[in-house]
Amino acid sequence: MIRLAIVDDHPIVRAGLRQALSDTGDFEVIGDASDDSELASLLENTTCDVLLLDIALPGKSGLEILAWLRLTHPEIAVIVLSTHNETLYAVRALKGGASGYLTKLSPPEELAEAIRVVACGRKYLTPVLAEQVAHLIAGNPEALPHEALSEREIEVLRMICRGAKPQEIADTLALSVKTVGTYRDRLLRKMNMGSNAELVRYAAKHGL
Repeated sequence: MIRLAIVDDHPIVRAGLRQALSDTGDFEVIGDASDDSELASLLENTTCDVLLLDIALPGKSGLEILAWLRLTHPEIAVIVLSTHNETLYAVRALKGGASGYLTKLSPPEELAEAIRVVACGRKYLTPVLAEQVAHLIAGNPEALPHEALSEREIEVLRMICRGAKPQEIADTLALSVKTVGTYRDRLLRKMNMGSNAELVRYAAKHGL
């Protein structure tokens, strides 16, 4: 029996994952959590083999939680779930120690297969995404500026590029407007750029 835990801030998503996995005979969902504090409490009292982790969470992001898990629970295989079918997020997740990466649009059968694969200690990517990741790595032998950004900085960058105002970014990411300004300043400094327009041009060029 493979023991599973689910981390997602949307109750409907957690319930849907539970339902989708309940039809298999070799999975047991031992609990779920909406954020890092609930996950920490859950793992204090239960044993987990595979964790399904949403990449976009309020407060600590999925990749920040992944880093914490690698330090505190290295025995747990983590599958990162995302609404983004993008190589950038897959690469960042794998570099952070994830065992697999899937979009939330993946069929239940594929999720079940991924769980069984990572539970055996192997990595799981869809064939299409694996090919894209290989091309990305081969095409960018040197580190690009955005690879030094944190997950939260990437989220702020993407919202700036969509034209979101500071208050909208703050509301979406559960941050203060002042903190959003701090993240923007970090982005400009790390990317060696002087304006939002430069950020937008860079993001468009690199498919962010």
